[in-house]
Amino acid sequence: MTKSKRSQRFSAEFKREAIRRASEDGVTDKSVCKELGISTRQFRRWRDEFHLLGTQAFPGQGRTRDAELADLKRELSQVKKERDFLKEAAAYFAKESK
Repeated sequence: MTKSKRSQRFSAEFKREAIRRASEDGVTDKSVCKELGISTRQFRRWRDEFHLLGTQAFPGQGRTRDAELADLKRELSQVKKERDFLKEAAAYFAKESK
């Protein structure tokens, strides 16, 4: 029986914080990786990308949280309108059936 390992995604802030933590005096890459539960190989890739691209490193693949929040608010508004319409319709038909 083999156990499949799902790839875990880390935020850009998490990666930057790990790199910052490893750059402190007396702290090794290995100790930071053990503390955070990540592999040293993965950490080295993050560090290399950060040194190569600086603030442009870790752009992410999805939408920003602000865009996602705006979409969720829009969807919530639509769902509330639909709910209110259904409540009114149910009350109307309940009144008609009496």
